Amino acid sequence: MSRQRLSFFDQVYLLVQQIPRGKVASYGQIAEMLEAPGAARTVGWALAALSPAQAAVVPWQRVINKAGRCSIRSFDHSPAEQQTLLEAEGIEFNEWGYTDTAIFGWPGLNPDEIRQLFGS
Repeated sequence: MSRQRLSFFDQVYLLVQQIPRGKVASYGQIAEMLEAPGAARTVGWALAALSPAQAAVVPWQRVINKAGRCSIRSFDHSPAEQQTLLEAEGIEFNEWGYTDTAIFGWPGLNPDEIRQLFGS
């Protein structure tokens, strides 16, 4: 399936599925990998729009804010739930709710890997 055929939300979902267990990425990082710098909020909206079935396969909890904190805004999920899920994956947070992205951050995919992922 080519990238052009996928909606931006579907591109977000496919890319977020690549984040390995025990790693996190920022909303802005996902947007930049999708060649949409400045679309961090739209990445957040995409994740907030996941249906329960989609949320079962898209690891939404692995996307956090650039400061290293959980900040999901959803009717179905809270930052506390997100942090709990990440801690269950081995990600550590300090007493103020920050994780060290130098340790737990995902380096992401390079442009060639993204083209391969989207089949373009």
